[in-house]
Amino acid sequence: MTVENIISDIKKGNIQPLYFLYGNEPYFIDQISDYIENNVLTEAEKGFNQMVLYGRDVSMAEIIENAKRFPMMADRQVIIVKEAQDLVRTFDQLEPYLENILPTTTLVFNYKYKKPDKRKTVFKKMGKVALMFEGKSLYENQVPSWINTYSKSKGFQIEPKAAQMLVEFLGTELSKIVNELDKLFIVLPKDATVTPQAVEENIGISKDFNNFELRKAIGNKNVVKANQIINYFAQNPKSNPLVVTISLLNGFFTQLLQYHALPNKNDSRAVAVALRVNPFFVKDYIIAGKNYPMRKVSQIIGLIRDADVKSKGVGARDLSHGDLLKELLFRIMH
Repeated sequence: MTVENIISDIKKGNIQPLYFLYGNEPYFIDQISDYIENNVLTEAEKGFNQMVLYGRDVSMAEIIENAKRFPMMADRQVIIVKEAQDLVRTFDQLEPYLENILPTTTLVFNYKYKKPDKRKTVFKKMGKVALMFEGKSLYENQVPSWINTYSKSKGFQIEPKAAQMLVEFLGTELSKIVNELDKLFIVLPKDATVTPQAVEENIGISKDFNNFELRKAIGNKNVVKANQIINYFAQNPKSNPLVVTISLLNGFFTQLLQYHALPNKNDSRAVAVALRVNPFFVKDYIIAGKNYPMRKVSQIIGLIRDADVKSKGVGARDLSHGDLLKELLFRIMH
């Protein structure tokens, strides 16, 4: 089930006695858990019938004891256990409760950043009686589309480049992205479009000197622009770590290799699907494909891997990260 499915069921009054929310993307877990915490009980009912516990501060025995308690002047009680992964060694103690779940208790486990060992009996039993939801991390190419959907849900549009800037600067952790977007939405007028300039002015990401613009400059064989960007990176290494730049360049040229292998390069939408990119960026791959034949792309991927090894101190000849990037750029574009 999706987050939306689960929340829709709760709104309809279809509330489960046990939720086990787990996975590597905490944002989805928090969405469900927070909705339960804020909406299942009224404010008057929460005082006696809702508690939030933390795995590091509570024992499984205490959780079970509270779960067996009947609600006071309400139809149900809600118990939310955050950081439940800290209880991983004692989940076996939950087995007797799973055999006789109290229907007037809604027990929610937030088990973040990992998956349970479903070979264990307790999790096999839980799978039969609980709503188990996995919050899966999105792939990098999926995040811009998610940002677009989230922005629309808040009444805003966002330009593809602006979304890509956020991913490259903040990574794929959705809670970080949402935090920055929500701050941005406060300062922008309602129904506004989030532009690269708005991202630069309010979040501090340069719209002209970033990894996206570097890839574009390299793809276009714009030597001057590419050198301007890497000089900026060299002067601001903390904001532009070499490991991130190398990873993104490797991803770009790997996709370019895939582009060369496509049987039909004339259908932009098909190319976008094959490369897992927004159709807006397909033209960048078309241009780069003309500038870098398949054989050259294969050589470049080897150069990038060499630079990655050197960045970790192997055969680097005491070169700074800025010098390593300049050397890599020269070898790519010549």
